[in-house]
Amino acid sequence: MADPTEKARDEFLSEAQEIVETLSRNLLDLDASARSGAVDPALINEAFRAVHTLKGLAGLFGAQRLGQMSHRLEDLLDDLRLGRMTLGPDVLDTLFAAVDVYGRLLAQEREGRDDPSPAADELLARLEKLGSEAPSRAAPATEYDLDPSLLAVLTEYEEHRLRANLEQKMRLYRLRVEFDLTTIDKALEDMKARAKRHGEIITYLPAGEATSADAIELDLLMASRDDLATLIGALGADNVVIEEIPRKRTSVGTAPPHKPYAGDLVVRADESVRPSVHGDASLEQGPSLRSLTQTVRVDIRKLDALMNVVGELAIVRGSIARMAERLRAEGQRQLTAELQRLHRSFERRLAEMQAGILEVRMVPLGQVFDRLARVVRQIGREMSKEIRLVITGSETEIDKLIVEELSDPLMHMIRNAIDHGIEPSNLRAEVGKPPAGTIALNAYQKGNHVMIEVEDDGRGIDEQAVLEKAVRLGKIAAEDGAELSREEVLALVFLPGVSTREAVSETSGRGVGMDIVKTNIGRLGGIIDVQSEPGIGTKMTITLPITLAIVSALMVHIADQVFAIPLSTVSEALSLEPGLSRMLDGREVITLRGATLPLCRLDRVLGLERRKTPAPRKHYVVVVSLGNRRLGVVVDHLIGQQDIVIKPLGRSLASVRGFAGATELGDQRVGLVLDAAAIVDEVLSGADVLRERGALHG
Repeated sequence: MADPTEKARDEFLSEAQEIVETLSRNLLDLDASARSGAVDPALINEAFRAVHTLKGLAGLFGAQRLGQMSHRLEDLLDDLRLGRMTLGPDVLDTLFAAVDVYGRLLAQEREGRDDPSPAADELLARLEKLGSEAPSRAAPATEYDLDPSLLAVLTEYEEHRLRANLEQKMRLYRLRVEFDLTTIDKALEDMKARAKRHGEIITYLPAGEATSADAIELDLLMASRDDLATLIGALGADNVVIEEIPRKRTSVGTAPPHKPYAGDLVVRADESVRPSVHGDASLEQGPSLRSLTQTVRVDIRKLDALMNVVGELAIVRGSIARMAERLRAEGQRQLTAELQRLHRSFERRLAEMQAGILEVRMVPLGQVFDRLARVVRQIGREMSKEIRLVITGSETEIDKLIVEELSDPLMHMIRNAIDHGIEPSNLRAEVGKPPAGTIALNAYQKGNHVMIEVEDDGRGIDEQAVLEKAVRLGKIAAEDGAELSREEVLALVFLPGVSTREAVSETSGRGVGMDIVKTNIGRLGGIIDVQSEPGIGTKMTITLPITLAIVSALMVHIADQVFAIPLSTVSEALSLEPGLSRMLDGREVITLRGATLPLCRLDRVLGLERRKTPAPRKHYVVVVSLGNRRLGVVVDHLIGQQDIVIKPLGRSLASVRGFAGATELGDQRVGLVLDAAAIVDEVLSGADVLRERGALHG
């Protein structure tokens, strides 16, 4: 396609990105199998297919550098799967480096740039060097009585797999299986899956016989350590005949190779089976043009547009409800009843539409966790530290936009855990720890939030060193530092420049990581907490909303203005009678069910002026909960619950803390959406930074 349309090119880039992510997961599995000492050849073959597909796509859309790299990488994987090269650490490092380079090249393709790529050039040189070191392999040899016609049509990869199995002293079996033509694809895959538990199916070819025109017989060549009785018990059935291939003195490979005759059906081990039998029956059993996939790719921007439409409809719904109330007050009972019935139906359908769009936006956190696994492997090797990554909860789902923004913060946290937290193996041995450090990455849903925990079993945070560094940098006065609680001292690691590492390394130590983490998490409406025990380890917990697209909010009145507080952060609301609050350590608090709850009067924090109405005698407290933190937000009135679409404030107000955006209220007014995470974080840290940074006035 010489001049592809923009839409087709977007499809190409999306599919290429999916292939690269699949390749990344495949390489992680391959690395794990290599560490266990038993490399699964199927994983190498899957990686080969992924790169082969990517090479074809790159050629189709004229992505030359992407195609060139894929071609070289395909050669390397071909050498691996054919046994011409061993899967060692250098090869694995090169394969993982290829995933990173793919990401850079795809980014350049998406932006239409053709800048030089030193990383790609370096990778091509590494691939060239590795390729020149691959030795040639002799033809397979065996003592088994194999049909020469079978050996003649084996692919090079199948010859390699036959040789590899015979070198491991495997037995050879022939499985003659009759398949129904209408279900052969699924039935064959099921047979391969069951056989994999007992050995490896090297190839399968048509037997040339069948009991009916609707069936086909295949001969499957299988290698296994099991005896014949075990295989018959595991794989035997009415349509399966299993026999062991006897040994003979003649070696495999002495038969003269020849090509199959034209018209012969040759089924390869790495191809899908599409029988093409002779005669009129082939007309009835031809391949279907119907796609097997039931998925489509949707640009997230289109989902955003749909969500905005849903938000507009929610405003219409509110207007209908208010109109029904007006008619009821005017005595129009029949018209009111009909309008209310339509309103309820509209509300149900709107809720279904909203839930459907949200479900489409949700993706598993495994998408970002897989990338982090590559980072752990790479940094561990760079720092000569053995790291074991344990991932749980990767199936937990969250908004696609949040997932994309999580990559950098989590990467910073992983880097710090490896560099600052995990000790060298000799120091770990001295304190009785295993030589391999462990980083646990865990995710789970808690109410309307997703919790992500990053925990290591390293040395922990030196609280005294953190406090001294903060004082030395002027972030806190020495006399104030003495009064900080343990949790407040640990929170100092999120201040710019505060790092316990005096020597600067390539990985971390410049003090520019954790403050970025906190800032980025805050932009997503989340907060981060840290716990640490010296000599035991550190755990950081991120609390995030499930979605930022459309949320249920509690509408409140403060100083003549309407604000929205995301309902996912609200645990309860209660009235605040005069005289119930008291001062404790310079902070206004109340006692709620035996626990102390700090209060925040937003009119003071935000500098709001009351122009129309005086302050009410009785206020209300909205209890905001995020993770283990709780704060009572004092408001004038509670208006009620409403579904809102949060819209950005624009460039001029983007840096203002305390607000997540704005929303339309349905009566031609605009309300500000409070950033509960930022307010909780700033107020509980004891700094009214919201006012100092120019938040809303008047």
